[in-house]
Amino acid sequence: MTAAVISRSGSAGGARVLRWGAGAVAVLVLLPLAALLWSAAQGSGDLWPHLVRNVLPHALMETFLLALGVGLLAGTIGTGTAWLVATCRFPGRGVFEWALLLPLAIPTYIQAFVYVDAVHPLGPIPTAIRAILGISSPRGLWLPEVRSLPGCIVLLGLVLYPYVYLTARAAFLVQGSSVLEAARTLGSGATETFLRIALPLARPAIAVGVTLVLMETVNDVGASEFLGVQTLTLSIYSTWLNRSSLPGAAQIALFMLAAMFALVLLERWGRRHLNVANVGARARPPVRRQLAPGAAALAIIACFLPVALGFLVPAGHLLHMAWQRLIFHGMPAMVLHEAGNTALFAALGTSIALGGGLVVAIARRTGALRSGLVPRLAGLGYAVPGTVLAVGLLVPLAGFDNVISSLSTQFFGVPTGLLLSGSGAALIIAYVIRFLAIPVGGLEAGYGKIGTTMDMAARSLGERPGGVIRRIHLPLLRPALGTAALLVFVDCMKELPATLMLRPLNFETLASHVYAEAARGTYEDGSVAALLIVLVGLAPVILLARLSRPQHD
Repeated sequence: MTAAVISRSGSAGGARVLRWGAGAVAVLVLLPLAALLWSAAQGSGDLWPHLVRNVLPHALMETFLLALGVGLLAGTIGTGTAWLVATCRFPGRGVFEWALLLPLAIPTYIQAFVYVDAVHPLGPIPTAIRAILGISSPRGLWLPEVRSLPGCIVLLGLVLYPYVYLTARAAFLVQGSSVLEAARTLGSGATETFLRIALPLARPAIAVGVTLVLMETVNDVGASEFLGVQTLTLSIYSTWLNRSSLPGAAQIALFMLAAMFALVLLERWGRRHLNVANVGARARPPVRRQLAPGAAALAIIACFLPVALGFLVPAGHLLHMAWQRLIFHGMPAMVLHEAGNTALFAALGTSIALGGGLVVAIARRTGALRSGLVPRLAGLGYAVPGTVLAVGLLVPLAGFDNVISSLSTQFFGVPTGLLLSGSGAALIIAYVIRFLAIPVGGLEAGYGKIGTTMDMAARSLGERPGGVIRRIHLPLLRPALGTAALLVFVDCMKELPATLMLRPLNFETLASHVYAEAARGTYEDGSVAALLIVLVGLAPVILLARLSRPQHD
């Protein structure tokens, strides 16, 4: 109703500006995808057969096995811990409720960076185990190899399971106690009730969480490379930079993009069926069952291990390495400068993404956009891996630079060089496209909580549409804007694939610094930068813990 009121009473010019602005946001997201198609078509006729024979089979199998393993592990850990926290009572449950989110603060490439150093034969973990067992020789203790596909599956699963934990816990909490109690009165035990009642009802929510896990897994490049897993993402990176074949990288990227869109369709399917999981949402919340001492001990172990292995061990090792580095060698010379680079680019990307998300959300609210197509297009970037986005952006940005430089040379006799692709603007654009879905979704959800009464009252008192937005909408949207800004900023700081491929020459961020030190094997020198990323990453985790806390607790 508000949209209709503003559309009838407001200026047609303002609606047109909003419509064009929202359309420009959608075009910005679609531009790299269109350029990807064009780049892939530039390859010679024998390029794709070569990729099919020599590159894709191995990379596709490694990616499939990695995604399958991580999805199963993260789904199992996330669903199991969510069930325990949501429906059982045991010592420490309140702490685990938020502590199980902590691994989200550690990017996957830092997790790999830490564990490769920590489980080295002379690293702290094998050394401590040998001391406990009384083994003197490093060769006397065998530990599983971390640099392997199983190692990569375990490490990624330990970082990404909170995505499943969040959605599964929310589903278990809204099921209500009546359904579960009815099953118990009919003779079902706790395990049977979980498997036959609670789990099927929560399956769509779990599917959404697992889909997010799979998207993050496919997007990963740092952990995969450190651990020796040749994924599709890593194949794009190596084909472009190491083999100097942009068309080949684009063709692999298109193949990978099709797989990502299949995951998006799966996530949309799961989200569409989320109403199935809301049985009993208006009923009283589930009554937590007091566990017997033995079962409570097992529950504590089941909840503690993911937190310990996914956060406490890597964070503790990072803290120890950073302290050793600072005590003996001082602060690394370039870390503060790189932290400034990271913060500057993340802030620019966040500001532009928030502006674009606000334009789309306001256009949708005021009726300037009649359908939800543009918001959906604006949110596609999150499904595009950073390497794919980098390949797609290179051609249009380089073409723009060439045109501007040619015109400047023709009229002024001075070439402008690489204005966008060589200045860091390309990286900021990649950040905006990649994370635009966060402010678009967050602001649309924020608008969903703002009723139409105040809008209509303001319009009846003579306030113009712009004044309604400025004086009513923006103040009420401040929490959603703040949350979106925090999430986008931290995601920009942690982003590795796009940063590696689009950053200017001789320009380093904290993420690229960690990557470079890990590639050289100088883990201690990269520990300070890695620790800074983890500390900043704790902010959205704390926010998520507060926002996801059940109202009845």
